[in-house]
Amino acid sequence: MSTISLNLPDDLLKVSTKLAESLHLSRAAYIRRSLERMNQETERQLRAERITRASLKVRKESMAVNAEFAEVERDPDA
Repeated sequence: MSTISLNLPDDLLKVSTKLAESLHLSRAAYIRRSLERMNQETERQLRAERITRASLKVRKESMAVNAEFAEVERDPDA
């Protein structure tokens, strides 16, 4: 495990310490969990953005295919 040093505002450290104690965690464990949660949320957000961009790229083609299927459903003998 690696070690880092960081500067935090006093009020953030005080609240984090208090919340860690209320969960019976060390402050370091609390901060690790916070980072893990932020990493997960960021990965989720980036994945959603990639899916949205991909969806926008194929939207026009998908609409054309849907129109073709709709035409076949309206007149299957055509």
